[in-house]
Amino acid sequence: MSVSTAAPLLALLKESDDSVKSYALKSLNEIVDSLWSEISNSITDIEALYDDTKFSDRKIAALIASKVYYNLGEYVSAVKYALAAESAFDIDEKSEYVETIVSQSIQMYIKNATASYLDNQSINDIEPKLTTIFERMMDKCVTSGEYKLALGIALEAFRLDVVENILNTRVQKDSEAAALKLINYVLTAATTTVTNSSFRSNILNSLFKILLAMNSVDYFTVCKIVVNLNDANLAIQLFDQLKADENKDIAYQIAFDLVSSASQGLLTTLMNNLNSKGYDETVIEVLSGVPTCDYYNTFLLNNKNIDIGLLNKSKSSIDGKFSLFHTAVSVANGFMHAGTTDNTFIKDNLPWLDKSKNWAKFTATASLGVINKGNLSNGMKTMRPYLPGSFSTSNSRYIKGGSLYGLGLIYAGAGRDVIDYLKNQIIDNTANSGDEDVDVLLHGASLGMGLAAMSTSDNEIYEILKEVLYNDSAISGEAAALGMGLTMLGAGSESSIHDMYMYAQETKHHNITRGLAMGLALMSYSRQELADELIEKMIKNENALLRYGGAYTIAMAYAGTGNNKAIKKLLHIAVSDSNDDVRRAAVTSLGFVLLRDYTTVPRIVELLSESHNAHVRCGTAFALGIACAGKNVPSAIEVLEPLTKDPVDFVRQAAMIALSMIMIQQTEKLTPKVSEFNKEFLTVIKTKHQEGLAKFGACLAQGIINAGGRNVTIQLENNDMGTLDAKAVVGLAMFSQFWYWFPLAHFLSLSFAPTTVIGVRGSDFTIPKFDLHCHSKEELFAYPNMYEEATDKEVEKVATAVLSTTARAKVRAMKTKKGKESQDSKSTKGEPTQDKSDIKDDQEKDSEKSDKSGDHAETDTVKNKYSSKPYNLPNMSRVLPAQARYVSFNKEGRFTPVRKFKGGSGIIVLTDKTPDVPVEMFETVRQSQDINAPLPTPFIVEDEVNFDNL
Repeated sequence: MSVSTAAPLLALLKESDDSVKSYALKSLNEIVDSLWSEISNSITDIEALYDDTKFSDRKIAALIASKVYYNLGEYVSAVKYALAAESAFDIDEKSEYVETIVSQSIQMYIKNATASYLDNQSINDIEPKLTTIFERMMDKCVTSGEYKLALGIALEAFRLDVVENILNTRVQKDSEAAALKLINYVLTAATTTVTNSSFRSNILNSLFKILLAMNSVDYFTVCKIVVNLNDANLAIQLFDQLKADENKDIAYQIAFDLVSSASQGLLTTLMNNLNSKGYDETVIEVLSGVPTCDYYNTFLLNNKNIDIGLLNKSKSSIDGKFSLFHTAVSVANGFMHAGTTDNTFIKDNLPWLDKSKNWAKFTATASLGVINKGNLSNGMKTMRPYLPGSFSTSNSRYIKGGSLYGLGLIYAGAGRDVIDYLKNQIIDNTANSGDEDVDVLLHGASLGMGLAAMSTSDNEIYEILKEVLYNDSAISGEAAALGMGLTMLGAGSESSIHDMYMYAQETKHHNITRGLAMGLALMSYSRQELADELIEKMIKNENALLRYGGAYTIAMAYAGTGNNKAIKKLLHIAVSDSNDDVRRAAVTSLGFVLLRDYTTVPRIVELLSESHNAHVRCGTAFALGIACAGKNVPSAIEVLEPLTKDPVDFVRQAAMIALSMIMIQQTEKLTPKVSEFNKEFLTVIKTKHQEGLAKFGACLAQGIINAGGRNVTIQLENNDMGTLDAKAVVGLAMFSQFWYWFPLAHFLSLSFAPTTVIGVRGSDFTIPKFDLHCHSKEELFAYPNMYEEATDKEVEKVATAVLSTTARAKVRAMKTKKGKESQDSKSTKGEPTQDKSDIKDDQEKDSEKSDKSGDHAETDTVKNKYSSKPYNLPNMSRVLPAQARYVSFNKEGRFTPVRKFKGGSGIIVLTDKTPDVPVEMFETVRQSQDINAPLPTPFIVEDEVNFDNL
């Protein structure tokens, strides 16, 4: 029988007998869910009973008060009284009320725990009852096998002790494979969702210890932790353990992985340590980066598919006498030949090269560094004819400065062999800073030094560059500031930040201030909330150049995090700052912050792409190009295509460059628009009335979409490690500065990643010739067609006048002849004849049907990439990102990877099942240069080309 009113029971609460009050409370507890509105009128009486410490059933009073407040939607009070109810509150009760209270309690606990952690306070200071309910919920999750849920909540609450307890228990009680899945879950959560740098570091260090203590160590997961922490000491421990376990092949594979993902500072420290211990020299050789770069140079050279016809057409379509256009072709040529070590285009066009003047000559010389990117064993020899010094054959300061910059591009992030040379060049010339010749040389040397010493945090190099900066020369000072930022990439040194920030406000040279602003951004790379203080100072500064740098500091500090706070700041700057450059920088920076959430970028910037401000529209294009680079995101292309027709030239420039970044490594079968965009870029280049900046953008876009002999992509994330590729991100950030200084466009080459699988035999590091399997349709991933210039149309002949009577006679004769042929055909084949008009109609219908089905056929082909019957793919072939998932090793084959191959690209260490059986090997670039023949006589770029010597 249902109760319709709570009035009698509420009246009993006013009685003096405690037993009567207890009876009333117990009865009210049974009906509070339905009569809470009436009971709420007496909430003060119920609360008073709870406050009476002598009343025995005060906990029931607290429970009733909690339920009343829950129904009123006042969750804070509801949780307060639920906690006060203690044992009267049944956490195991299956009701919406209990679920809500528990959920609210956990949220309150997480909020308090977060505040305690950030304020360096103990979690013991949190309300004990709140802690109790949190821990009871954790126990409940673990008991029911909801380990991931418990781990996720524990991470949110900064309870590393709970995380460690769960993982250690699972390692002991479950199979190590099951425990490893949980460890990887925590690792992924720590690197993608945990926003506090200190706590993330604590989690990863804890996982490192747990993994190394396991019976079967998963060294590849341990390597991920080392890279995420960028901790050389942990790397040393890892290799010590590998040596103890005698896992040579795995050590080799991890060494290759570290070269592709770890900082130069970590690799150098690790190499020095292993060398002092007499470690396996082969591992140390791999860690030097020389083998990796040699393999990639070999792949790019052997498989180069460079569209020379397209490059020549672009060169002939624009006047090389103008430095803007000459620079554009130089940069595009560098991109198209990046990493191939093939400089034949420059050799074949020396007269054209001679048209370059001043800084265009600097850029053209530096492009040799892009072409020879990664040629660590012979890079110095290649650049020797142009470098300053006794062996130099050039007197041009621009060639000398450009060659030093080019040297840095070759050894970017792996500059051990050239740092001393560059250091001496800077030291020997710093005293003469201010002389124009010396300033150009110091400009190139400072950029080269920053590239070669990238992420080493070398204080000596920093101080050498700082001395150049303090000479306050606009030309050399800007490059020195950028070099300082590159050297101290991500270091966040307080003293360095203070020095650079103060000098940025003191100098009168805008170039230097902008260089320092970007340098500060680079020093803040991946520091997230640790860079917030600097960010606030920069974005609130009255100097627009520092606010510009502040936007890029947000981009670098929060790159790939998708941090809402960072996004809000950038959007606010984009719509409110008084300076156009700052607004453009803020919108561009959105692309960096949202690297991992790239699919959201088109939606976020769509309205900005329609802004009345051209700089905001330009920033929109760059943001899309950066975030969606190499991804072929249709929604991004939809936003960009209208911008290629924008009335403002630099907006069109940015849109074309962004499209090329997105469409790089796309095939015509998968994305038919590839050929359309290539044609559009060439049309812009050839059209005389197009503005210079638009032509410049089209030329660069052409180089990007065909980069590295059409064998590289722009890859900003290392998929195996789950980390961003710092060198690639920095390359894009510096590339975007070409707006002010064209030579910086070469930095984009740092973002180029070869798209190949290279199987390397672990026993001798040779590259065997064998086939992998690709379970897809072969034509889907073919190279786009080369450019073919249309031949001149045949001259139309003038029709001869024919009398109408003659024409009618010919028609009658033709009908008679065809009628006879039709009858003969009918009599011989027994088939009906068709009138000519019927045949034409049928042909048109067939053609129409073919046209309509063509789209569907293409769509079906694209959707159904998978093929049950694989085709052979030779080792060291081009493997596109979209193709990698279909590639596999032959399980029964001679060569098998030491690590399970899950699709992807890069260098794979192989085990040879029959090492004594001869097999044909690839010859690498390094081997051909060291063994077969000496280096060819280098060509000389002189101020005046002597044609008699060519």
